[in-house]
Amino acid sequence: MYAETMLIPAIPDLIREFNVSYSTSSWILTAYLVPGAVMMPVAGKLSDIYGKKNVLLTIMAIYVVGITIAGFSTSIYMLFIARAIQGIGMAMFVIAFGIIRDQFPREKISIGQGVISSMFASGAVIGLLAGGIIINNYGWHATFFSTIPVAVALFVVIWRFNYERKMEPWEQAPERIPAANIPKGVDVKGAIALATFVTSFLLALTLFETGSAGLQSAVQIAIFIATGAVALVLFILIEKRARVPLVDLKLMAHKAILPANLIIMIVGFSMFMVFQTIPVLVRNPHPLGFGGDAAMAGYVQLPFALVLLVFGPTSGLIVERLGSVRPIIIGTSITTTGFLFLLTFHNDWVSVAASLAVLSTGLSLTNVGALNVTILATPAQFMGMSVGMNTLLRIVGASVGPALAGVYMQTYQSTIEVANRPTAFPSMQAYSTIFLTAVILSVVSVMLAVFLRRRLNKMSIPNLA
Repeated sequence: MYAETMLIPAIPDLIREFNVSYSTSSWILTAYLVPGAVMMPVAGKLSDIYGKKNVLLTIMAIYVVGITIAGFSTSIYMLFIARAIQGIGMAMFVIAFGIIRDQFPREKISIGQGVISSMFASGAVIGLLAGGIIINNYGWHATFFSTIPVAVALFVVIWRFNYERKMEPWEQAPERIPAANIPKGVDVKGAIALATFVTSFLLALTLFETGSAGLQSAVQIAIFIATGAVALVLFILIEKRARVPLVDLKLMAHKAILPANLIIMIVGFSMFMVFQTIPVLVRNPHPLGFGGDAAMAGYVQLPFALVLLVFGPTSGLIVERLGSVRPIIIGTSITTTGFLFLLTFHNDWVSVAASLAVLSTGLSLTNVGALNVTILATPAQFMGMSVGMNTLLRIVGASVGPALAGVYMQTYQSTIEVANRPTAFPSMQAYSTIFLTAVILSVVSVMLAVFLRRRLNKMSIPNLA
């Protein structure tokens, strides 16, 4: 998260430097997220077959290549390509959570998840603080260069010291889902179909600007939507017939796993919609923004990251004490409240920072609880695939979040004079529409959490009540 949050305060700089629209700028995040979404289940499956350490080191090496190219980017398209390569590194997350399942006792898994979540938050805190300062003094290229030595050092540490624990016989075949031997192989066709579906949908969303799309844009949007629809149908057919599916549709439809995954998808949507929106709001000039610099953009989002840091391990303890579902209900309710605050009070940076702190509290509880449901409801031999599916949906949601925010910011604009020249910026209506969308989806997540609790009351999986 250090590398990801460092670039966030620079989004307005990138828009100006490369002269791109707000909807196109969303691909600074989306180009990173789409390959990550596709690679999550692939990496999960590969880690089941070839071992978590080997796959983790390979992905880390690819990640270092991506951030190096990004640091030398001289055009927006070169940056998009570099971000896509960097996005493959997101598959490290699914392997990390799989390692937790291997290394921690069953009753301590939620605490392990909390520790990992707190590490995400620690990186986010450092990234936001350092990113704004680095961008102000050295430019956005330096954010990538500062990451390279850290990534190389982590590679060496994992190579030298990480080991894999052999599963005990009783862990191999939990009774709640029939066990099966895992055949080797990777579903390449499924991965291509999934990538085509997600990319086509997001390209259509990027091209869509309410009230301004001409005939040519409408035709392009229709082509992308049709391509995405065909790719989705092919993906489902491929997964049903695949000997080694990328996404196990039966496992995904599990009574506990499906609603938990949908909640996780909304969490991803919410977080990255915030990441796309807040820097623009902070850095745009008065009266359509707060008139701040890159450092201020980081400081306003700092409460969000600090609460994640505190609630990472704390959420794990809460889940261990209360079970997984009650924290999800509480967390989704708090998240809804946080977005209501943002919808109502986004005219000054203090209100925005306070609202982000509330929002972060809810997301922390929701994230750990929903992930714990997925892990405890999945047999050990399918853990990589299941956590991969979970993270896949999180990243799909995260991909849509900034893309939709970019469309709203490009659609609803007002013009003010900057340096004696009329310049268009997102209006307050754009931000209100973004936060209203998040409120509606958060209410849906509350309903899903209540539905999940009713389902689990009829099941007998321990530690989930």
